[in-house]
Amino acid sequence: MFKTELCDKLGIEYPIIQGGMAWIATGELAAAVSNAGGLGVIGAGNAPGEVVQEEIRKAKELTDKPYGVNVMLLSPHVDDVVDVIYEEEVPVITTGAGNPGKYIERLKEVGTKVIPVVPSVALAKRMARFDVEAIIAEGTEAGGHIGELATMALIPQIADAVDLPVIAAGGIADGRGLAAALALGAVGVQIGTRFVCAEECTVHPNYKEAIINARDRDAIVTARSTGHPVRNLKNKLTRQIEKLEREGADKEKIEELGVDRLRVAAEEGDVEEGSVMAGQVAGMVNKEESAEEIIKSFIEEAEEVFKEKYQLINI
Repeated sequence: MFKTELCDKLGIEYPIIQGGMAWIATGELAAAVSNAGGLGVIGAGNAPGEVVQEEIRKAKELTDKPYGVNVMLLSPHVDDVVDVIYEEEVPVITTGAGNPGKYIERLKEVGTKVIPVVPSVALAKRMARFDVEAIIAEGTEAGGHIGELATMALIPQIADAVDLPVIAAGGIADGRGLAAALALGAVGVQIGTRFVCAEECTVHPNYKEAIINARDRDAIVTARSTGHPVRNLKNKLTRQIEKLEREGADKEKIEELGVDRLRVAAEEGDVEEGSVMAGQVAGMVNKEESAEEIIKSFIEEAEEVFKEKYQLINI
């Protein structure tokens, strides 16, 4: 039931991609997700090429399954990162914050599949003009930098607009979300927040605890006034940003306050002054589990949803 077109394209067992979260998605996490049947993804973020290469080689040591790297196209090191991906012949990349078009032809030479992340139909159509394998449509419920459209409205519109496999992201934390995404026209899902609390995720324990303790309204959006809204868990940092926005502070001042704050939370464990990026599903994540347990629960729960649906139809 859950072997979709995405599985065939990427050579994976289940249609589940792990989000490539900067400072969080390391080689250890990516390998664990890939070993469990999904596609693990290393988050390159703003890291230089040699750091990304170290994580890639770590993943290669830990798994012989397909894996990926998320490339942040606005990174000052993006050209070096792409060089590393080419050298290491990374099977899949996901991309954000830009157009990967200039890199696609070269990466195709080593068999790398390119999957851009988009928040709108217009951007999906633009990406579909290039030789990409699929589109990740990310709703505003996601953690980190977000668009405006909600996942339930976004997925069917993009599925109708492009002749490419669509992967749903944003607001998905269990098998019910997987089943819903498939019903909306997606061929798989990308999961971020729940995988932060995977046992194999090396993020600081305070970050995991913040997600586990989060309630339904704790993942809020700040910095809308800058044009680059971000979803984080409420803390001292978000209150400071909200205060600056109420006071009409300059965009530069607000953005300066956010510089390096994700690393502060993810590596140093300062979940008050740091940026704890997490999606609206943080309130659904209540324990730490292995990547294998997370994927197994997704599949079992989704199967149960469809089983109940078919029973109702047969009646």
